Amino acid sequence: MAQAQTVNVSRLVDEQKIGGFHIMLIVWSFLVLLSDGYDIGAIAYAAPSLVKAWHITSRAAFGPVFSSLFIGMLIGAPLLGYLGDRFGRKKAIIAGAIWYGLCVLGQTQATSLDQLLWLRLLSGIGIGGILPNTIALNAEFAPARFRATMVIIMFTGITFGGGVPGPIAAWLVPQYGWQVLFYIGGIVPIVVGLCLLFALPESLKFLVVRKTRQAEAVRIARMLAPQANIGPETQFVADAAEGRGSANPAELFKHGLAVVTPLLWILFMINLMVFYFMNSWIPLIFTDAGLPLTATALAVTIFQWGGTLGGYVIARPVDKWHFAPIVAYFAIGTIVVASVGYLEHNQTALLIAVGLSGFCTLGLQFAINAMSGLIYPTQFRSMGIGWAFGAGRIGSFLGPMIGAALIAAHIPFQQLFIYAAAPLILGLIVSLMIIPAYNKARSAESMEPSLQAS
Repeated sequence: MAQAQTVNVSRLVDEQKIGGFHIMLIVWSFLVLLSDGYDIGAIAYAAPSLVKAWHITSRAAFGPVFSSLFIGMLIGAPLLGYLGDRFGRKKAIIAGAIWYGLCVLGQTQATSLDQLLWLRLLSGIGIGGILPNTIALNAEFAPARFRATMVIIMFTGITFGGGVPGPIAAWLVPQYGWQVLFYIGGIVPIVVGLCLLFALPESLKFLVVRKTRQAEAVRIARMLAPQANIGPETQFVADAAEGRGSANPAELFKHGLAVVTPLLWILFMINLMVFYFMNSWIPLIFTDAGLPLTATALAVTIFQWGGTLGGYVIARPVDKWHFAPIVAYFAIGTIVVASVGYLEHNQTALLIAVGLSGFCTLGLQFAINAMSGLIYPTQFRSMGIGWAFGAGRIGSFLGPMIGAALIAAHIPFQQLFIYAAAPLILGLIVSLMIIPAYNKARSAESMEPSLQAS
């Protein structure tokens, strides 16, 4: 009787060219993250209408509402990251999408800031859980030479989504009210989540490392590499580095990661603090500064889409040089974010500076996201990314809250953006520190055996 063929899925993935399978995966991941980005940003566009509808006298009252989503994401990212490592990335992504879609629909019925706060916190659990699992899924199907690029392209769905509420706020809210923002934001992820039941593949590496669902692994391997001779009896193996560890948070500090993991968390916290300060408060700050509503809506759209461009530009350098391009973006970002406050009376220059701020801060986040997908092995990749996102949500929470405190203190327009830029200096220092720690961890990994039987 002939011996069953053995296929190393790590090598199988790396040997593939980017083709229809990868494009399909990117498109569906992009769509679910597009709805993520939309719902993260929608509240900022609803805020001006809510001020009038609910007779809110203090702009700073929105600080806790802006931040509540990120408390939910702080819970959801590590929780669903852990569940993704236990039960599969696909299940965690679908559950997260449907959960937060329902919670966002609930926001249409809110009648106070307190109700909106709790509904957004619940929404954040689902939104936060989708992020680590989509990164893990795409990283585990991407060839090594394109891994960061594929993750970054997929993740730009968030920035496109973040730019969509602006036009909706300008065109539909005056006619249908602020609720239309949340009706759209709730229905879309539910529809996408139901489609993913049929369209999204489970991670092949996950199935092999977890030694589960052989028939599904065969089917997905054939989809990924139709030219390969893969039959029902094919035995799958993976590189030993993919199978090390377990779904235990302690693993994040083993295998040479004791320094890399906390430094990565700090980078997430710093950059998300700056990003969400800008993203949450630009509409109200610019409105209070006397800019017209159309320019205010356009500013956040330019901020988001500038970030998309920044992600595309940094993608290939990250594949080649890992953390080195991140250092450059932190240095440039410090300057351009601080410059925003000095361009209040020149609308064109102001919008250019806002776009460059998005280019750097969002480009940085794409790069850091991609690196988190490269650092951790399959056994605890979603959990590792989830804990990094969870740590980052501390920054996401602090950004809007610090903005609220600064606005309540009547800090001048110019100084607001100097304060926003200050954390990026610390990010520059930490990104320089993580390079040797990451290189050391990679060297330790390369010394492990090449195969692990499944």
